[in-house]
Amino acid sequence: MSDFHSAAAHNWFPGPPPPIYSCTLTPELVAKAREELQEKPEWRLRDVQALRDMILKEQPNLRTRLDDTFLLRFLRARKFDYDRALQLLLNYHAGRKAWPEVFQDLKPSTVKHVLDLGFLTVLPQPDPNGRYILCLRPGKWKPNDYPFVDNVRAIYLTLEKLIQPEETQVNGIVILADYTGVGMSQASNPGPFLAKKVVSILQYILHGSDLRSLHRNIPRSVLPEEYGGTAGQLDMSAWSRLLLDCEEEFIVEFCQPDPLEGVVLPDSMLFEGEQASGQDDDTFRGLRSQLYYCY
Repeated sequence: MSDFHSAAAHNWFPGPPPPIYSCTLTPELVAKAREELQEKPEWRLRDVQALRDMILKEQPNLRTRLDDTFLLRFLRARKFDYDRALQLLLNYHAGRKAWPEVFQDLKPSTVKHVLDLGFLTVLPQPDPNGRYILCLRPGKWKPNDYPFVDNVRAIYLTLEKLIQPEETQVNGIVILADYTGVGMSQASNPGPFLAKKVVSILQYILHGSDLRSLHRNIPRSVLPEEYGGTAGQLDMSAWSRLLLDCEEEFIVEFCQPDPLEGVVLPDSMLFEGEQASGQDDDTFRGLRSQLYYCY
């Protein structure tokens, strides 16, 4: 079964978009994208072609996807500013070079232990604003079991999957961080600081930690019982199965030769050492999110 149909078989999350772009946005989301992202449907493919031409002219050695669907992600993240979209694309690839411990051999099977543990999941129902809810549970991680960077790898794969549907590119996501069970062993470990590399790539709003406050922003109807909701018990396995079913998709995306080999980047773009490791913070900057804490 193809990746597209395999993921689609889960019914609750869209499969990867087809190679040839076809708009799936509702009229309401088209209007929202026009207002908030400066996206004009009548110019959309023209803008994609303009970015594609820039890549081929300015970075002819860059081994990157050039299909409409992929390039649209970067245009939307930069409100269709061609120059900034190109820089974001270069940052996207430079981050992989700067952070090999995360991106080398990055595929779901290499983080199956993280998924099985229940460190993260995505709730099956989006909120009323159409945003999927990513639930992080760092208290499930025990420092003696595996390095924290494996959690970062699982988070990155999840974000990469979440950003595929163009609805998410317009709506953003919600992050629900459940710190139940977090003790000194986790808090004193340097690993959580790596999580800031992932969290900092998101624009988020800190919110109150009590469930009543949570319910004012995320309706109980989409939350599991563990968070005072009415959507049944938290199912940690559904997202794990979906990611694992997309193994080949991630192999094609992440387990290929260095896309920057032979590429000359502007001097202002550093991607080695501490300064450059921050470049990957930009990778998902356009994926707007809200972050809620529970203790």
